[in-house]
Amino acid sequence: MAPLLVLVGPPASGKTTVGTAVAAALGSPFRDTDTDVEAVAGTTVADLFVSYGEPHFRALEQQAVARALAEHTGVLALGGGAVLSAASRELLVGYGRDGGTVVHLDVDLPSAAKRAGLARDRPILGVNPRAMLRTLLEQRAPLYAEVATVVVRTGGRDPQEVVAEVLAALPSGARAVRPAGAEGTAR
Repeated sequence: MAPLLVLVGPPASGKTTVGTAVAAALGSPFRDTDTDVEAVAGTTVADLFVSYGEPHFRALEQQAVARALAEHTGVLALGGGAVLSAASRELLVGYGRDGGTVVHLDVDLPSAAKRAGLARDRPILGVNPRAMLRTLLEQRAPLYAEVATVVVRTGGRDPQEVVAEVLAALPSGARAVRPAGAEGTAR
């Protein structure tokens, strides 16, 4: 078992928006590892950062990525920082080497800043969102490039355009409609 597609990218790149639309177009379930972490922890990602710190969250995230890659058969979106884990990157590279599609949703700073705004649910962007976002984009770009099999730019584009490009990047067999109930819980 393996996902149809894995989406990676920084905060505000469109992973949830694009992922849910791609999953709907394919008739497949959507899953987000941040949601998985929240379910296991019983609290929000933002509260995990505040109460237990980033290292605790990252450990839970790494487990969620490994679990989702092993059991999910639909469209999978990873948290923006999931690529910080060498173990997660190794799993993603292996998935791509085995024929899986890892799409890096690449976003420019102005588009990401506009999308993120001052949202409190993005704890990593807390103090100075624009400066933190710039730093994240610069530092994580090589990590996204390491795991991606496809890069799709999302900045300044309509979500439907991005969805169409992601769908076109899938191998033709993966584009066949899969029943949404083909696996356990759809997220």
